[in-house]
Amino acid sequence: MQLKIYQETAIKKLLESAMKLLGYSDSKKLVFKAPTGSGKTIMMAEFLKLLVEDKELKQLLSFIWTAPRHLHEQSRNKLEKYFEDSRVLKCSFFEDLDDRKLGENEILFFNWESINKTDAIYIRDNEQENNLSTILARTKEEGREIILVIDEAHHHATSNISKKLIADINPKLTIEVSATPVVESPDDSVNVQLEDVKKEGMIKKGVILNENFKNILKNGKIKTGLSSGSEGLVIKQALKKREEVLLAYKKEKTYINPLVLIQLPDRIGSSEDEMRIRVERILKDKYKISTENGKLAIWLSGEHVNKENVEKHNSDIEVLIFKQAIALGWDCPRAQILVLFREWYSQIFSIQTVGRIMRMPEPDEGHYKNEVLNYSYVYTNLDDIEIREDIAKDYISVFTSKRRDDYKPINLLSYHSKRQREKTRLSPLFIEKFLDEAKKYKLKEKININSKKIDIKLISDYKAYNVDATIGTHITGDESFDISGIELQKIFDYFVRKNLAPFYPEDRSVGRLRDSIYRYFEKEYKMDYGECQDDIIRVVLSEKNKHHFINVLDIAKAKYKETVEKREAELESEKNWNVPEKISFGSNDKEEEKKKSVMYPFYTDDKWKNEKAFIEYLEKSDKIEWWFKNGDRDATFFAIPYIDNEIQKPFYVDFIVKFEDGKIGLFDTKGELTLRSGKTKIDGLYKYIQSENNKGKKLFGGMVINSDSRNYTGRWLYFDKLSKELKDSNFDNWKNLEV
Repeated sequence: MQLKIYQETAIKKLLESAMKLLGYSDSKKLVFKAPTGSGKTIMMAEFLKLLVEDKELKQLLSFIWTAPRHLHEQSRNKLEKYFEDSRVLKCSFFEDLDDRKLGENEILFFNWESINKTDAIYIRDNEQENNLSTILARTKEEGREIILVIDEAHHHATSNISKKLIADINPKLTIEVSATPVVESPDDSVNVQLEDVKKEGMIKKGVILNENFKNILKNGKIKTGLSSGSEGLVIKQALKKREEVLLAYKKEKTYINPLVLIQLPDRIGSSEDEMRIRVERILKDKYKISTENGKLAIWLSGEHVNKENVEKHNSDIEVLIFKQAIALGWDCPRAQILVLFREWYSQIFSIQTVGRIMRMPEPDEGHYKNEVLNYSYVYTNLDDIEIREDIAKDYISVFTSKRRDDYKPINLLSYHSKRQREKTRLSPLFIEKFLDEAKKYKLKEKININSKKIDIKLISDYKAYNVDATIGTHITGDESFDISGIELQKIFDYFVRKNLAPFYPEDRSVGRLRDSIYRYFEKEYKMDYGECQDDIIRVVLSEKNKHHFINVLDIAKAKYKETVEKREAELESEKNWNVPEKISFGSNDKEEEKKKSVMYPFYTDDKWKNEKAFIEYLEKSDKIEWWFKNGDRDATFFAIPYIDNEIQKPFYVDFIVKFEDGKIGLFDTKGELTLRSGKTKIDGLYKYIQSENNKGKKLFGGMVINSDSRNYTGRWLYFDKLSKELKDSNFDNWKNLEV
C-alpha cells in the first residue's frame, strides 16, 4: 500500500521528535496518537526504518516492542514483511536472540501480559541467564541505547508492575502508540486527526447505527427502535444490508464479498452457549449459512472453524462469529457489518467497539462513488446505548435522514477536488521532467563518462567498518577502499534519498528518482542499468560529475512541483448531481420538524443563526417544493468552482431550493462581515449560473443576507451580480427574495 499524505506527515514529525529527544542526556517519552484504522503499525515501521537510516543519528540503537495479547505477533509479522527487502531492522522474539543480547537495529517483540508479572519466565533469574535484565545489561554493555515501543498502551501500561518494568528497562526513549494514550506528561506528542484519515479514504466515512430504525437520543443515551427485536430480527437486518453492499461492490466491478461479524459476549456460561446455538440455527435454517457449506466461520477461544482465509477479499465466508477478545489488532477490511446482541452487557460504544469494521478494503482506491460502500453498519438490540466521549462521538452515525419519495432529479453540474497525492511524492511524470531538464542543462556535454572514481576513506580506528555510517560525508582518513555491489548500491540509494527533499523519501519516490538517472544513461549512452549498474553509479557519484546531477535533479524537482501544483488546482466535475438519497448524522445533531425539507427527518447542529433564520423563512413559503441544506465535503454534496489566490476550489453553496415553477435557487447565507471576504465566491456563483442558464437550465440566486443582521426580522435579499458591483452597507442593487 502506498503511504497516505497524513502518514508521511506523521512519520516526518515522529522522526524529527525522536531525533530531538534522543539528543538529551536523560530518558524521554513520546506519544504517538493515531485513530484505529489509520495504519499505526505501518507508520511506525517506516519511522523506525528512516530513524536507523538517518546519518545524523550518532547513537547505536536496539528496540523493544511490547503489545497486549497476541498483538505483538501480528506486529512482528507486519514489520518483518515491511523490512523484507531493505533488511534495515531485524525482528525477533526472545528465542531468536543471539548470545542473550539485542543486536544493533534489532527489535525484540514480546507480549506484555506474559512479562508483566513478578514470576514471568523472562523476568525471573534462571541458570541460562536468558531473562530480560541480562539481555538489557548485555545490550547496553555494547553501547546500544534502548527505544521502547508500547503498542496499545491503554491496555497494559498503567499498572504499578508495568511502571516498574518500564523503569527497569530504562529506555533512552519510550514511544507510546495508541488511539487513546495514557502516558502521563510526555515530552512530545504526534497526533493524526481522524478527519485526515477519512479524507484520504483509509477508513470509512462513518459507522451507521441501526439504519432504518428510529433512534432517539435522551439524557446522553440512545434508545433504538431495534431494541425490542429478537436475535432473528437483528440478523435479518444485517444480512439484508450485506446483500445491498454486495450488489454495490459488483456494480463497482470490485470483487469483494462483504463480511458480517457477529460478536458474542466474552462471559462464559450457559446463556452465552445457548445464544450461540440460536444464532447458528437461525443462520443455517433461514439463510443457508453454515460451517458445513463454507459460508460461516467461527473464531472462539480454542475453536477455529473455516477461519484460514476469512481475511481474503473474495472469501466465501459471509458471517464470522467471534468474541471481543480476539478483535484487537485483527485486520479484515472486507468486514463491514457488526452485530451485537442485548446480552453483550457493555452498552458503551467507543471506537474500539467498531474498530474492526472501519477500514476500507482498497485503501489505494479510497472511497467509492456509491456511498453505501463508504460506511459501515452496526445492528443491535441493545437498550440505552451510550457513545463514549472519544473520537467515536464524531464517527458513529446515530441518525439517518432520507430523501423524500416525491423528489424528481434536478441533474446539476457539480464539482469536487481531485484526489491528488503527487504533491508530496514523485510520480512517473518526474522521469520525463528529469530527461527534459538534462537536455536543457546540456548534461552530456558537462559530465565525464570516463570519470568513475569515488573517493571514500575510512578513519582506520573507526568503531566499525560500516559503509552506511559514512555515506554522504567526506571523511578525512588514511585508509582508502574500493566499493562495489551492495555497498555501492547503498551509497547510491543514500545519494538519491539525500536529493529527494522536499519530497517524502518513500520507496516509490526513491525508485522514481533512481530510475530517472538510469533512463538518462540508457537514452544517451545505450547503457542498460541491469548490465552496467555499477558503472552508472560510479559515473554519477564521481567528484567530477556529482554536482551536475544534483543541479539537474534540483531543476527537475522544481519543474515537477510546479506542474503538480497546477494539476492539484483542477477540479473534477459530475454532470448529473442530485440530492443524496441518505445522509447520516451524529449524536450532536438534533431532529427538527421541517415540512419543506427534501430530507426527512431534518437534522441540524444549530451552528449558524443566519442559516436557521433562513430555513424558517423558507418554511413559510407557498412557492417552493423543497429546500436542501447542503453539506461541504467531497462529491456527495453540490459545489461550484471559484478562484482563490489563483487556485480553483469547490464552493459548497449553503442551500438549494426547488420552486414550484421549475426554477432552482442557489443561495449562500452571509453576514455583512463574511460577505466582504467572499467576493471570489460571489463571482464563481454568478459565472456558474450564467453558464448553466445558457445551456437551458433555470437557475438563479447568489449571496443571501437579511437587512436586520441582528434579529433577522428584516427583508431577505440576494445579490446576483459580480462582486465589483457590491457596495458597502448599501443594498440598493440587491433583489428581494420573494418565496
